[in-house]
Amino acid sequence: MHQSNRTIINTAKLSQKVGSFLLFLSFMGAAQSLSAQEAIADPNVTFADVAPILYENCIQCHNPEGGAPMSLMDFETAKIYAPLIKHRTGIKDRMGAMPPWYHERDIGLQSFKGDMSLSNDEIAILAAWADAGAPLGDSELVPPAPDVPTGWTIEPDFIVRSGPITVGANEPDWWGIIDGAIEIPLDEDRYVKAVQVREVNDIGSSNLSGRHTVGGKYIIHHAAYTVIAPNSNIFQIAGEGGGIWPVHEVGRNEDRFDDETGPLIKAGSQIILPSVHLHSAGVEATAHLEFGFELFPPGFEPKYERVSVSIGNLGDGVDIDIPAGDGLQVLHTYSVLEKHTKIIAFEPHLHAPGERMCLEAIWGSHQETLSCVGYDHNWVRKYTFGTDAQPLLPKGTIVHMIGWMNNSESNSNIPDARNWQGSGNRSVANMFLELGLEVHLTDDEFVQEMEDRVKMLGATKSDYVLGCPLCLAGVPTPGAKPEDWEE
Repeated sequence: MHQSNRTIINTAKLSQKVGSFLLFLSFMGAAQSLSAQEAIADPNVTFADVAPILYENCIQCHNPEGGAPMSLMDFETAKIYAPLIKHRTGIKDRMGAMPPWYHERDIGLQSFKGDMSLSNDEIAILAAWADAGAPLGDSELVPPAPDVPTGWTIEPDFIVRSGPITVGANEPDWWGIIDGAIEIPLDEDRYVKAVQVREVNDIGSSNLSGRHTVGGKYIIHHAAYTVIAPNSNIFQIAGEGGGIWPVHEVGRNEDRFDDETGPLIKAGSQIILPSVHLHSAGVEATAHLEFGFELFPPGFEPKYERVSVSIGNLGDGVDIDIPAGDGLQVLHTYSVLEKHTKIIAFEPHLHAPGERMCLEAIWGSHQETLSCVGYDHNWVRKYTFGTDAQPLLPKGTIVHMIGWMNNSESNSNIPDARNWQGSGNRSVANMFLELGLEVHLTDDEFVQEMEDRVKMLGATKSDYVLGCPLCLAGVPTPGAKPEDWEE
């Protein structure tokens, strides 16, 4: 149902270089536009038109056993919430939007794995249904509801869980090491294709008596975890197969690694939790973490070196300064790539004031916006680029990250907009980070990746390949060389 997207742009249509000021204008325009809902669909739309959209995009959470506050698997319940469905889906790519997927469709790369966003047509159908009074229509035309989802968006080969963790109703934030290693049931070394971490707790589907700010449905703000091989320890993991693992965060989606690389789990390994941040949900709650691992086939060998580069403020700096009541604080940070890099995924990490983040690449005279996404600290998202869209950036590229912070009363995630905001680890303080996934490439690998990308897209000299400033350097200009000319 999703709109098709391409990562190739015709140069005749490329008439705008996007800078920070134009990014701001784009942000303001997107925030005020509901054009998808203004184009109201057929007023006779019924639940038969709506049900497939809900089944495909919403019931992963909105089911009787899911983490959402209501189930949308049946007509009677969905009808009650039709106006709210219209409102939340109409937000599209900003804080509070449902489904919680915030990449902007009018700027940057548009191909993502696991994209759960709704098309404009789907949003219009939901709005028209709500405006018509949410009619059932012919019940025989309504497709049967699927089985209740398992909650896993990957296909885990095995699942392990941590021990219980309890936080009192009004306890202060806590950081530290969670004791107890988690055994991994593998008797041979295997590489991981995808991993998903879920918090399971007893807060319930509605926390009416608890917190109504960030993390009201969770007690684990984040959990840094790693995998250690037998006879290893936390200080030796880098060279022993443990390596770099993503950080679990509140409301976070799954992690999908590149098709040609992934982290290694050695036989007999364990998961440890060296850094966990807990916060109160307003009610006493007990939770545990579940780790699902989807594996590459036996015998898989990675082609590329997998790295994770954190860009921005690490939470202990002094460069975040957001005055009380400021609704539009803009932050910038820059980093120079020392090696050829393929970006697998983009993950903005802000805190409660965070509203938006953009990632730019600057190479010579090229200044490209790779991606812009909204941000909601209740739903931390990782955006894994499609295989045809993973940016291929030469060494020396300047990576520019821009963040928008809202410390005003218009931001419902802010506990008290009268407070100044600075850097820090607490949810009420701030970070400004990009926690995506990357791989480093040798010169030969980089050239081959660009050639493969050009073939994949069918690009010619008259095209522009977004996210790959040198992709067309090896494409011959028609008529510029004799046909029998060789390098």
